[in-house]
Amino acid sequence: MPPRGRGSSPPVVVSVGGSVFLSGEDDAKYLQELSDLLVRVGRSTPLVVTVGGGRTARAYIRLGRALGLTDVELDELGIDVTRIHARLLAGRIGLPTPSHPPASVREAVEAVRHASPVVLGGTEPGHTTDAVAALIAVRLRAARVVNATDVDGVYDADPRTTPGARRWERSSWPAFLRIVGATTSDAPGQRFPFDRLGAEALARAGIPLAVVAGRDLGNLEAAIGGRPFVGTLVSGQDGGPT
Repeated sequence: MPPRGRGSSPPVVVSVGGSVFLSGEDDAKYLQELSDLLVRVGRSTPLVVTVGGGRTARAYIRLGRALGLTDVELDELGIDVTRIHARLLAGRIGLPTPSHPPASVREAVEAVRHASPVVLGGTEPGHTTDAVAALIAVRLRAARVVNATDVDGVYDADPRTTPGARRWERSSWPAFLRIVGATTSDAPGQRFPFDRLGAEALARAGIPLAVVAGRDLGNLEAAIGGRPFVGTLVSGQDGGPT
């Protein structure tokens, strides 16, 4: 059930990509400003924030793979990195955010009944932080999930390598799931528009997904608040990308 006593706004879940969290460009300034945003919004809206592992996690996964670690062990390496990132953000935010991030979906759902924002990393092998965000959103009956990523929405091709790639402003869940299914696998350390397990869970629950550039904090705050934003909104069962 949704948390009580946090004002009239329904819960929102934010998935901050690891590539956004640590980009190598003014990271301290960005994390300070992101923390301030989450505190400000979290006063009236119950917020849960998942944080990815990004290039740090992928570096450890590559090294672990070269050393012969199993996929489960590689996933666990990545989870450890996401939890360090979550500790960093939670420490900057301060109370009432738990300084030791929840280690499971159940713990996160319970924590946001008493504190907002709640920050966490990964939970178990096979579940990315996108998937964790989606599963928490379903449990909370959240208003939306906001995916803060390193591109400003979902494109018909990779805009970093394809000149003229077109951004979708809206997409139905069936169209989005086709894209996700064609571009993801179960291998640790992959990159994708949004995790397949998470996308399927949100589609079944009918919870909208907003995909935005995570370093554009004004736009990120608009998406969290349900206001018009620049990016891609995934919702509904009818229609293709527009």
